[in-house]
Amino acid sequence: MPDPPKPIEQSYKPGLENVPVCRSSVGFIDGLKGILEYRSIRVEELAKYSNFEETAYLLLQGKLPNPGELSTFDWGLRHHRRLKFKLIDLIRCLPEDGHPMLSMQTAVAALGMFYPMKNVSDPEENHHAILRLIAKMPTIIATFHRIRTNQEPILPDDELSHAANFLYMFKGTKPTEREAKMLDVCLVLHAEHTLNASTFSARVTASTLADPYAVLSSAIGTLRGPLHGGANEEVIEMLHQIGSVDRVRSFMEERIAKKQRIMGLGHRVYKTKDPRAVILQKLARELFQGKQADPLLAIAEEVEKVGLELLSAKGIYPNVDFYSGIVYKDLGIPEDLYTCLFAAARTAGWLAHWLEQLKDNRLYRPEQIYEGKHDEPYVPMEKR
Repeated sequence: MPDPPKPIEQSYKPGLENVPVCRSSVGFIDGLKGILEYRSIRVEELAKYSNFEETAYLLLQGKLPNPGELSTFDWGLRHHRRLKFKLIDLIRCLPEDGHPMLSMQTAVAALGMFYPMKNVSDPEENHHAILRLIAKMPTIIATFHRIRTNQEPILPDDELSHAANFLYMFKGTKPTEREAKMLDVCLVLHAEHTLNASTFSARVTASTLADPYAVLSSAIGTLRGPLHGGANEEVIEMLHQIGSVDRVRSFMEERIAKKQRIMGLGHRVYKTKDPRAVILQKLARELFQGKQADPLLAIAEEVEKVGLELLSAKGIYPNVDFYSGIVYKDLGIPEDLYTCLFAAARTAGWLAHWLEQLKDNRLYRPEQIYEGKHDEPYVPMEKR
């Protein structure tokens, strides 16, 4: 005889911590060993040898492409970058001082009206939606930024790679190979991270058989929160607040004494240094070779050093947000766009999970523990 089910109170885990809710082969994390894999390939290998376009193909198709497959996929991305004029007009109507993540969420949701999908069981229709979403994300970010700074949007350049084209649309000048490579590595590092909050949000929405535009709009809204993707902006704010290396220890000790969070340190899964933070720290150092280093990098590395002394026993180490902002800052990208770039990269991972959810879909319907009263009488208005 099977064991009787446990009372629901016994199985309750706040935040669904360590509760498996799906099967997936998209990504893998070993938080104790600091391992992150995309489709069985270590993220360090992809950051070193691959690029974002190939990594996106890997996530979506479950294998590395051959030259012909990559060329076809890359061509599709390059030819889906442009936005319809009405969508640009919509972006013009958004408040210039609104957060760019909200503009991105709005524009992605609107894409679903420009490209309505009759169903999500048509592989060809899904493929075109995937190309559109990955390709148009950087265009949406750059378009909103230029409009809010009283500049005209720049049309995509089909001759440039995914990363280089974003920097071109954003700045108006073609980036150096080094700048394009730096951003490309950042996109690879942010492309997938298993069942985090935004990916779970995407899969829940996908389980209703909503179209991928609604799925991504849901994920973007979740990513905006400061406990998820929004932390990278707050890391830069924190480093500015510290101001100098000699103030790091007192800042850290005061925060720890007050049990306040230190942005960029600690992770729900990793109990060692996030492997992406290792790569981004190296990337930040490389950015300043041959020129004066950003003082924020020295402050950040001192925060990590003091953090290792004071917090490593608790399994608190730098996460991906800790160094990414320094790299983006040196590329000339404003702080409030950092999470947008996170979303542009993670689009590949979100869509890979969307496709996986559709293969063996079951509508998410978790249970709750009800703590209210029962059978309360209705009180008429005149007696309240």
